[in-house]
Amino acid sequence: MSIWPIAQLLPHAGDMILLDAVEAFDADSVTTRLRVRPGLLSQADGSLPAWVGVEIMAQSVAAFAGCHARQAGLPVELGFLLGTRRYQCNVESFALGSELCIVATRSLQDDSGMGVFECHLDGPGIHAEARLNVFRPPEVARYLEETRS
Repeated sequence: MSIWPIAQLLPHAGDMILLDAVEAFDADSVTTRLRVRPGLLSQADGSLPAWVGVEIMAQSVAAFAGCHARQAGLPVELGFLLGTRRYQCNVESFALGSELCIVATRSLQDDSGMGVFECHLDGPGIHAEARLNVFRPPEVARYLEETRS
């Protein structure tokens, strides 16, 4: 289990933090968990639409980067979800109170900050999977300044 609270691992704040905790992480993967609760992305009954699974997976990848940054004594920095391939989910929504477990495994990362993660989300009667393409430039602040020019 991570020694850091989830809010210290993600560049998100408040209700946009969907994860509850990091269960484990290593050089190439992270396991996170959450209990579905009412929030900004919830439907009227408190459930989360299945498409939110992509955001949950992306936050797991962000937590992976956050764990490695904290472990190295570095600040947590912003990253970008570039796209998703083959998102598949066997349910239309994640029911209120459901316990979800997410595993994100890095399959590719290059020196420019481009990466690919294979992600799986599981819960009671729930399975979703996708491949996420992500980008975390080496110097985020400088990168953002360059894009404004």
